[in-house]
Amino acid sequence: MTRSFLSLGLASTALASLAAAAHAAPPGYDKIDTVVVIYAENRSFDNLYGGFPGANGLANVSAEQARQLDRDGKPLAELPPVWGGLTGKGVTPAVTEAQTAHLANAAFAIDDPKGFNEGMGVVTHDLWHRFYQEQMQINGGKNDKFVAWADSGSLVMGHYDGSSLPMWAVGQKYVLADNFFQGAFGGSFLNHFMLACACVPFYPHADTSPIKGQIAVVESDGVTLKAADNAPPSALGGVPKFANDGAITPDFYAVNTMQPPYQPSANKPAEGGDKALADPAAATTLPPQHDVTIGDLLSLKGVSWAWYSGAWQAALDGKNATPVPNFQFHHQPFNYFAAYAPGTAARAEHLKDGGLDGVEFIKAIDDGKLPAVSFYKPQGNLNEHSGYADVNSGDKHLADLVAHLEKSPQWQHMLVVVTYDENGGFWDHVAPPKADRWGPGNRIPAFIISPYAKMGTVDHTQYDTTSILRFITARYDLPVLSGIVARDKALAANNEPPMGDLTAALDLTK
Repeated sequence: MTRSFLSLGLASTALASLAAAAHAAPPGYDKIDTVVVIYAENRSFDNLYGGFPGANGLANVSAEQARQLDRDGKPLAELPPVWGGLTGKGVTPAVTEAQTAHLANAAFAIDDPKGFNEGMGVVTHDLWHRFYQEQMQINGGKNDKFVAWADSGSLVMGHYDGSSLPMWAVGQKYVLADNFFQGAFGGSFLNHFMLACACVPFYPHADTSPIKGQIAVVESDGVTLKAADNAPPSALGGVPKFANDGAITPDFYAVNTMQPPYQPSANKPAEGGDKALADPAAATTLPPQHDVTIGDLLSLKGVSWAWYSGAWQAALDGKNATPVPNFQFHHQPFNYFAAYAPGTAARAEHLKDGGLDGVEFIKAIDDGKLPAVSFYKPQGNLNEHSGYADVNSGDKHLADLVAHLEKSPQWQHMLVVVTYDENGGFWDHVAPPKADRWGPGNRIPAFIISPYAKMGTVDHTQYDTTSILRFITARYDLPVLSGIVARDKALAANNEPPMGDLTAALDLTK
């Protein structure tokens, strides 16, 4: 991925040149009038859908493929415990660290009645899902160092029988994509930028800024974090330690979680400063970004769009609370961009309150008032993120949204994509395709839902998060974002096929 022209301060020139590069939509794409993207959290494909009929799942995995290597490259004799325990405080019965010791070096079912018997209604330990660690876990495509470079021990190898999930039935009815990858290595912060702009945020002059202490120390390969002197040599000895595992690359790209420069943000306003801003002197406040987003391009063509965020207004009103709604500030990508700063007309038009439990978004669905392109982000307790949310609650919310969409006045010409931002640290057996410096990362579940879907099929086409943007770009005759151009070139250079634009899951000849 490359920095866009806007980041160089050439906003009008960039948009003008991009507009000139747009082309007419392919035949049949105009049958879709409404695109809805629903973005859940932190699950690998194998973690929830490894048993889905017809999918490339756990039945295809040999013992050798699942076997994990230690930090020295030798097979682990057994899996380490789940450091800190499988489940957190308040769970009855809790699964302690000691109870997770001595698991075989293999994948295991978290919900196995003969094992831990912890169902999908239980909040488990969180797992590292960070930019460098994920690349170290993937280990050149072998996916055999997930345990070695995890902070959660064996939990990375855990999965569920997802057949009881409401979205499992949705996948059986419509299309489940089993070759869909997260757009970038790492966590939610960076993968929300992938959805918004196929770009990577930048922190200018990071070495002389409050963030300077978070510049990662990386080996010469550009992928491996430098180990700390006191790092345990084996995964059986404890959590990895690094010289500096920061949010910023040595060349000043922000790849791990930072906070928005505008409220709502986890960073409060500066003392005596503008109440609409986050304190710019706080080490974790990202400066306003200036890259071209998919929203900018839609607006350029006069196409209506909105980012609906569950509990957005509650967060603005200071009414966020844990565990409900547990609004996640770094899941709001457009709140990092100067084009959508507080007080701008673009912010008022495009950044919408999805309401508590999504009620405002659902109202727009039921009333047939969705814009041409809608993005919806569930509030924290409904997003399925390990550590603070369970799978069942979020999955029921997703299925309920789909049920409302099916009854919407706009349904007959609608495409709905339900996917996850990233794998949340959970192992998956499929190697991501090799592309550029930023990704793609591990495989995640994705559902393609539409009256035009190839009903009841599993789509094996290679996709990633940018595939959503590819469809939107083609459908609305938009310029192609520079990050997508860069990814295509990188895929070709690595003899990888291009990413699809979701249409392989659709029959647009109907």
